[in-house]
This record gives sequence, structure tokens and C-alpha cells, in this order.
Amino acid sequence: MSDHAPTPAKAKDMTAAVTRRTLIAGAALSPMATATARAGAPRAKTRLAPTPPMGWNSWNSFATTITEAEALETATIMRDRLLPAGYSIFTIDIQWYEPGATGYAYRSDAVPVLDGYGRLQPDPKRFPSAADGRGFRAIADRVHAMGLQFGIHLMRGIPREAVRRNLPILGTRYHAQDIADRTSICSWNGDMYGVDMRHPAGQAYYDSVFAQYADWGVDLVKMDDMSRPYDAHAPEIEAASKAIARSGRPILLSLSPGETPLASADHVRAHAQMWRISDDFWDEWPLLDAQFVRLENWQRFAGPGRWPDADMLPLGRLALGQRDTKFTPAEQRTVMTLWSIARSPLIMGGDLRHLDAATLALLINPEVIAVNQASSGNRPVHVQDGMRAWTARSPGGSTYLALFNPGSKPARPGVDLRWLNLRGPVRVRDLWARRDVGTVTDRIEAEVPVHGAALLRLDGAA
Repeated sequence: MSDHAPTPAKAKDMTAAVTRRTLIAGAALSPMATATARAGAPRAKTRLAPTPPMGWNSWNSFATTITEAEALETATIMRDRLLPAGYSIFTIDIQWYEPGATGYAYRSDAVPVLDGYGRLQPDPKRFPSAADGRGFRAIADRVHAMGLQFGIHLMRGIPREAVRRNLPILGTRYHAQDIADRTSICSWNGDMYGVDMRHPAGQAYYDSVFAQYADWGVDLVKMDDMSRPYDAHAPEIEAASKAIARSGRPILLSLSPGETPLASADHVRAHAQMWRISDDFWDEWPLLDAQFVRLENWQRFAGPGRWPDADMLPLGRLALGQRDTKFTPAEQRTVMTLWSIARSPLIMGGDLRHLDAATLALLINPEVIAVNQASSGNRPVHVQDGMRAWTARSPGGSTYLALFNPGSKPARPGVDLRWLNLRGPVRVRDLWARRDVGTVTDRIEAEVPVHGAALLRLDGAA
């Protein structure tokens, strides 16, 4: 998880415009903004996540166990194979502070590594460069040198071990026991207590945590146990957002897990750049089928700097190397098509050390990525029972159309051009095949396999 309850489980007109540079900038911050922030120079106002973030996260493939050597090996592969397509944020997920972490389960007797102010520190046995209080700075420097950005996972609250030892809160006369809310606990991970934000040192604690992350060179924090129950945790969401602003570094805040309530859309958009709309998403068709409605419901709230997050892409080798994704090739294409047309962040979860050609091709298709990064007016089209469709516009004025077959038999879904406010004839391009497929005058259809998808670009008169 990070949000992790233990689990077993354009086109033509845009491809040239969506360059490696703009994609990387869209993933969180421009490299220049990051470098300026690290140097401590004055920063121009920079919008975080102007386009859906793209990257890799360790949870789906390494669970709680990733080491420094594995992280740097993976980051190197990411630089070589995914960064050119725009995947720029490299994130180490949960339990990086626990010496005894072994898999997808959480130990009730875990004792995290802490500094003298109750802040989580990387386990130096797994991350040798973190010894002597150096934290993640050395790894962040290596990741930045590759042209990537560096993210980490954080549980909400203050470590229970810090409370047991009653460690001081940096810059205050208070201690951990003064700010801990022992009634606010995570149901699936026992590492933390909530922070009582009514106490004057509550904000000071979060300020100290994010100031340290800024010093380490962190670009994204995936903050867990935040979105449910949302209202109860809202003060800590606000505290994290405020602490980032005070840190002097533009750090992207990603909240998880879901379901973030739709009623809290205005609040979450004001304080985070990404927020989960579901619990952990894994490679099972019912979970994928359920994401359609969630993304439909959240679409009106998406836009620059605010992205509803359908979770990581469980593709390729997963689960500590024990298996490959259970999604069929058709379902894998549906994942990428839906995440792209709905503009969810694209965060690869599979083990890049075992990245096969088919999975790589799925991830880096530039015409599909252009839909995710540069389309607008994204919306579902409800035209027929048993069929799902989405449409969007390209910056060049073309229409994107995604057709899905959620049924148990091959189908030929389609829509009339009038439903898309188009007049025939229109030229049709298959974005997955990256080729033109003909012209239609009144209706567009596609052969779609079971649980599959088609992604088309339509060029014609509106």
C-alpha cells in the first residue's frame, strides 16, 4: 500500500507537441523549478502538477521491502526506458523506516527508526546512505542526477514509538505525548497515532517533518491514512499542506487511500495535487470495472494542479516477483485507455527489472500519453446500455473517443457522430495501432474484445 491494507492481492497533432520536456514538467515540477528550490534561490510561483503526474512506485512490486540497491537499480531502468516518455517521479513506498519489514503484512511490534525529534528515518540497514542521520538526501541526489524526481510515502500522524519515548517536538517546549491523539489510529497499520491539531505544537511537528523532507530533496509525499474518514483527518491534511508551503520546497502532496468522498472535493483540491478515489487497485476485473463510475463521478473536479487518482498501474511483474499481472492483454489496454482519457495520474507499479516488451509498449505509446497529458473537455458519453465511452478534445481541435467493452463477449461498440457534435466525413486514427484506419460519415464503431478498449482520434468538421 502505501494506502495499504494488507492485500493479496496529438495523436498526429499532439505527439510532436508533447515532448519529453513538457511531459516531465507536467509530472510535478519543471527540472528548473526543482533545481532552483534545492539551491535555496527565490522561486517563481510554480503550479504543481499542471498535468497528471507520471512515475513509478515501489508498492505493487516490492511491498515494504525495497532496499537502496534495488531502488537505484530501478531508478536507472526508469531513466533509460520510461523517462523519455514522461514518467519522471520515482517513489519509495511504505515502511522505509522499519528494519523488520518483510512483505505485504504489517508487524504489530514494528519499531521504526526515528531521530531525536520523533521523525521517521530510513532504516540504515536497507538504505546504507541514510546512516548517521543523513536520511534520503544521498538517494534523492542520485535520482535527481538521473533527471528524475524523488518521492516517499508517509503515514499520517506521529510514530507511536516517539510517543512511548516522549521525544521533544523540534522548536517547541512540547513533547510527543502532548500532541498525540491516541484515539486516532489507522485500522490496518499500527505505526502511528494521529496528531491533535488543536494543540499549538501539532503544526510545529508537521512543519519539522516536511522541513526535513525539503532538506532531503523530496519532490512528492504520498501521505497515507488520510482520506477516510475524511472529515476527521481534514485538520492533518491542512497541516501537511501548510507545512509544505512553509518548507520552501515545492513538494507535491498525494493523499491516499480512497474513497475520498465527493462531498469533500473542494477541500481536497485546495490542499493536495492528487487524491485517491478508491482503495488499493489491483489486477482484478471487478476492481477495474468499478473504476469507471468513480472516474465518471470525479471528472468534473480534475484539472491543472488537482487530479483524482485511480491508483497505480498493476502491470508487468508484481507481488515480490511472485507473479505477472492477472489482467488479460485486453484488460491492460483498458487500464491505460481509461486512465488516459480520464486523465488519472500514470504511476507504474510493476517491477521494472522484469519489464517486457509488451508492457513497455503499453506504457510509452506517445499518442496515448498525449491524451492523458494534453486533452481537455474529458467526459463520459452515455449512449447505450452495456457500453462505456469517453470523449475529449485535443489542443489541435481533434476529438478523442474511447470505446470500452465491459461485457463477456466480443462487441462492436460505437456512437453516432452527432452525439459527439461532429459532421461527417471524419478521418479516424487508431491511437493504439498508431495508424489511420479510414473515414466515416455518420457513425464510428470498433471491434473490441472482452473487457477491452479502443482509443481513436477523429479529425473532421465540428
